[in-house]
Amino acid sequence: MKTARYRLAALATLALTTALGAQAPATPAPALPSQGGQPQFRVAIDYVTTDAIARNGQDQFVADLTKRDFEVYEDGVKQEITGLTLVHGGRVHNLAAPPAPSAQEGIILPPSRPKNDTAGRIFLIIVDDLHLDFRNTGRIRDLFKKISRTLIHEGDMFSIVSTGPSSLAIDPTYDRKILDEAIKKVTGNGLKPADIIQGSDGAQGPSEVRYRANVAFSTAYDMLSQMEKINNRRKAVIWVSNGYDFNPFAESRLGEDPVFGGRFGQTREEGRQQQGQFSGQQFSDADLARELAEVTRTANRANATLYTIDPRGLVAGADLDEQLDPVEYSEHVRKTQDSLRVLAEETGGIAVVNQNNFDKALKRIDAETSDYYVLGYSSTNPDPLKRTRKIEVKLVDKPGISVWSRTSYSLRQQPKAP
Repeated sequence: MKTARYRLAALATLALTTALGAQAPATPAPALPSQGGQPQFRVAIDYVTTDAIARNGQDQFVADLTKRDFEVYEDGVKQEITGLTLVHGGRVHNLAAPPAPSAQEGIILPPSRPKNDTAGRIFLIIVDDLHLDFRNTGRIRDLFKKISRTLIHEGDMFSIVSTGPSSLAIDPTYDRKILDEAIKKVTGNGLKPADIIQGSDGAQGPSEVRYRANVAFSTAYDMLSQMEKINNRRKAVIWVSNGYDFNPFAESRLGEDPVFGGRFGQTREEGRQQQGQFSGQQFSDADLARELAEVTRTANRANATLYTIDPRGLVAGADLDEQLDPVEYSEHVRKTQDSLRVLAEETGGIAVVNQNNFDKALKRIDAETSDYYVLGYSSTNPDPLKRTRKIEVKLVDKPGISVWSRTSYSLRQQPKAP
């Protein structure tokens, strides 16, 4: 029997491949009449880039590859690589210059960068304080201090946004002092299990749970949409959250009285009505998968990698003052961790969940964002209705070397003709 993680990942993949949306590498313009009476189509080709990380059997980055060593396939069709950039140890090497990108609007970058900036990295830090436990505030701030010390280096550009009362909305900057000041404001504001169990329920489950998740996903979507407009730079998202579960503690929320049924103090009829309401929440996992797919689709379109971190670390059990069923609590924790795994794995990142060694994970993220290749090509896919394109990067005659890259991107829905 598959675990909830794989069911959730399968649902997210299904939603990702069937949903509408994304910027097309090949966007047809309206048909124009020709002299012979046959319509003519003009096609605008956009440039597609994807990051690739090559490592040998000792997990060391391989930095001597050339354009001839790579092959890129889109939906099984080989593409011509026209741009290859190597970033190694933070230094940028243009191995094959890509076409000059068109001007983009909508995002304001700092007017200047430090002279010693060679990394060219962009970090977006999402502090999902709506899904972080207040009791863990000290632990959360310690995690961000490690991020500041281990991951964000001089010359890295970063921005910070929070989903809740920490009230962080820092525009892209190179000033690491701003990050240190922001850490002092980070405060967990997540719901306690008792808040969820005793809270109000709607047709889709706990109303507050859905609202908070919608705020978190909308925040991430808006920020990723802005990052989409930044070209030829490594973009990584550090997403700190306890994860998501749209139908937590379902049995405890029913709270059946062993004598009368329904919640304590309810009549039997009220209990039956509530049971019918809960039966309508059977699609909560599918709803969550669609939300995750929307975010990962946007991240892949922006060529941004999500690195999710659960500051709870190794979760042993519920707090002693929480009267929870151990099995139900474990199921809730597993679902929240699986949601973070899906966000990371669908975008080529890693999920730091159920572990206490944050230093090791942050060093790995630092390595992955410091040593990589950027491959570029102009898509030859002629079908603009094929909205999700699979990408596969291969190495030619390089045994013992493995390569990682994102596996897909999605097309933005084009506006309908008037």
